[in-house]
Amino acid sequence: MPSMEQVPAFYRDPYLSRLQTRVIASGRDDRGVWIELADTIFYPEGGGQPADRGTVAGVPVVDVQKGPQGIRHYLQGEPPSGEVTLELDWQRRYDHMQQHTGQHLLSAIAEDRFGWKTTAFHLGAELCDVELDVPSLSPPQLAELEAWVAGEIRAARAVRVHYLEPEEVANLPKLRSRGLPEGHRGKVRLVEIEGVDVATCGGTHLANTAEIEALALVATEPMRGGTRVYFVAGNRLRRRLHAHEARNAALRKLLGAGDQELATVAEAKLAELAELARQLRRTQEELAVLLGEKLATSSERVVVFHREDAELTFLQRLARAFLEAQPQGVLLATAGKEGHGYFLLAANRPDIKQLGELVASELAGRGGGSGSIYQGKAAHLAQREQVKEKLAEAMSR
Repeated sequence: MPSMEQVPAFYRDPYLSRLQTRVIASGRDDRGVWIELADTIFYPEGGGQPADRGTVAGVPVVDVQKGPQGIRHYLQGEPPSGEVTLELDWQRRYDHMQQHTGQHLLSAIAEDRFGWKTTAFHLGAELCDVELDVPSLSPPQLAELEAWVAGEIRAARAVRVHYLEPEEVANLPKLRSRGLPEGHRGKVRLVEIEGVDVATCGGTHLANTAEIEALALVATEPMRGGTRVYFVAGNRLRRRLHAHEARNAALRKLLGAGDQELATVAEAKLAELAELARQLRRTQEELAVLLGEKLATSSERVVVFHREDAELTFLQRLARAFLEAQPQGVLLATAGKEGHGYFLLAANRPDIKQLGELVASELAGRGGGSGSIYQGKAAHLAQREQVKEKLAEAMSR
C-alpha cells in the first residue's frame, strides 16, 4: 500500500476525530476562503459521500473538496496559519460510515443473491438510496433482501481496506466497481467485507458490519428503467423510528384511534372534510346569488359591495346574479384586506374596459376582463367609496 505519509488521516484511521497538523496553503475561490493542510481528518466530498464538517483552530469547516493540488477546507471565517488543531464532527462522520458500509453490503447482496446490480448510489441527509437494474420490486422481494442484509450485519463481518496496483486489480476474479475516477493514477483503493464483497471505493467505512446495527428499506420508485431503493441504517434508523413513534403518538391523541386504525380513521376524516367543503361551496354559491339579487334592488347608480373573507369566485357569482336581476345596473365588488385584495366591476356597458381600468388605477391594482366583467387585484380597498363617485362621473360624460 502507499506509505503512511501519502495516506491522509481520514484513511489511516477513519475513527480519528482530533488531529494536530499545520496549514501549508490558503486562498480564496468561487466557493470561498480555503486552506490546505499537511494532514487532515476531513473527508472531501466524493463517491456519493458528502464532505465532513468540524473546525480548524475553532473556525467552522463548511465544505471540503479536492483541489488542483490538494484537499481544500472551506472555512466560515478567517483562515488560521501555522500549527492548528482539527476537530471532526464525529456524529456526522460515523453516520456516513454506517450508511456507506450499509450500502456496500446492500449492493453486494442485491447483486449476488438476486442478480440486481447497483448502477448508482447517493448518501442523503435523511435517506440514502441505491439504483438497482430491476424494473420493479415487490414488497416480498424487498422484505427478503432486507432479511439477507440483516443476517450479514449479525454475522459481524470484518471490513478491511487494501491498496493494489492496477494490474493486480484487473486480475481479481470478482470485483465490484463502477470504474475509477477520471485521471486516476497509482494504486487502487479496495474495500472488502470479508466473505461478501470487494469493491473499489474512496469513502470511509466501519471496521465491522455489526456496527451498521440495522438497515431498513423504506421506499422505492422507478428510475431510468430500474428501481431506486431508499434505505436508512444505524443511528439514523433509530432516530427515524423515534420520530415515527412521536408522530404516531400525536395522531393517536388527535384521532382517538390505535396505530392499526390511524390510516382508516384519517381517511374517513378526510372524506368528511371533503363533503363539508362541497356543502360550504354550495352554500356560498347560494349566498352569492341571494346577495346579488338583493343588491340589484338598490336605487344607487353604482352599487358597492365588500366582503373581507370572500374569494374572487364568490364575487363572480355575485356579479352574475346581480346583472341577471338588474341588467342595467353597475356593481363594484371587492374582497380581502387592505394591501391584498380583489376587485370586480360588473356592467353591461360598451365602456366596461375603460371603467375597469379607472377602478384598477384608483385602487392601485391591475386587471382585465371581457364581456360585462372586469376584475383584478387591488391594494387600496379603502378607496372604494371615492371610486364609486369617480365611476358615476365617468359614466355621465
